[in-house]
Amino acid sequence: MSSIYSQVIDIIASQAVLDASDVGPESTLEELGIDSLGIVESIFAIEELFDISIPFNANDPDGSEIDFSSVGSIIEAVERLVSGKSG
Repeated sequence: MSSIYSQVIDIIASQAVLDASDVGPESTLEELGIDSLGIVESIFAIEELFDISIPFNANDPDGSEIDFSSVGSIIEAVERLVSGKSG
């Protein structure tokens, strides 16, 4: 399990007011009870932690370049952005 994986899980769990063990890669943000404001707050926290910029338009979340349908897809996107930044 990568550091990015656990850190993103921690941020999302915090946003959902859940224990990190209750959040898995297959979890959807909807299942976790995270609304659009929670998504934006999670994105800000992830961007700040990893010093990356996540392309996300809160007014058109489905038109985003990043798949926010599950925790796993968010982790994959963050890993890509982080590795692209250092590469």
